Parts: sequence; C-alpha cells; structure tokens
Amino acid sequence: MDTDVSGPRVVVGVDGSTSSYAALRWAVRYAGLVGGTVDAVAVWELAGLYGWSAPAVDLDVDEDDARQRMRQELTDVLGADAAGVVGTHVVHGNPADVLLRAAEGAEVLVVGSRGRGGFARALLGSVGQHVSQHANCPVVIVRPDPS
Repeated sequence: MDTDVSGPRVVVGVDGSTSSYAALRWAVRYAGLVGGTVDAVAVWELAGLYGWSAPAVDLDVDEDDARQRMRQELTDVLGADAAGVVGTHVVHGNPADVLLRAAEGAEVLVVGSRGRGGFARALLGSVGQHVSQHANCPVVIVRPDPS
C-alpha cells in the first residue's frame, strides 16, 4: 500500500460481511469529509495453516480473480462512482496482522464489529478486538446497518 499519499489515508477491512460493508460506507463518507483516500483491504488465509511450519502448500488461489470479485463487491456496495476511487488490496495472511500493517501511517483504521466467522451473537469479533488494542492509529468499529 502506498503510504506516501498526500492527505489523510483511511484503511478499511472488507470481508464480505454486512458489518464490513457498513464499515466501508463509513470509511468512504469519512474520507470525503477530511479530503482523504480509502484503501479497502481484503485478507485471505487458510486458517488451519496459520503458524504451521510444514513444506510449502499449493494454495491455488487466483489473486487476480479475487481482486476482480472485490472490485465488483465494492461497486455493489458503493456504486460505480464511489467504488472507482477506493484503492483495493487483496492480501494473504492473518487478517489482524495484515490490517495493522496496512494501517501504519493511516489517519484511521475502520473495521466491522464482527466478520463472517465465529459466534453470530458476539458483539465484537476477534479481528476488531485485536486491532483496537494494537493499532498505532485510531480505530473505528462499525456495527452493521439495522436494515
């Protein structure tokens, strides 16, 4: 990610959950108010391999396809005009770690209150909790739209 942009940089985690879509909309509105740019970050990982020290595994993930799907998702959520000004990044790794690195030098890191996995009744997901405790910038946690 380009951390040498002029103006405030807003980083938002997008994982396909309704909560992350609300975070994305919030990030775009905020960036518009402060004259900033938005970097939308989608992270993929194979959860069972995190920290695993076995030989390399063929992950067979088409990152170009993932970027195209993310771009379409942003267009569906924001509309074509707004989605066109959002930077997209598809990164392999642990979601909390990737978001923390992406937010270095950012004005704010925006995440949804909980993602697609875990416990449906949880008020705050593990990624939101981790980044709120370890980020070097302010963190905004957005709950999903009630509709």
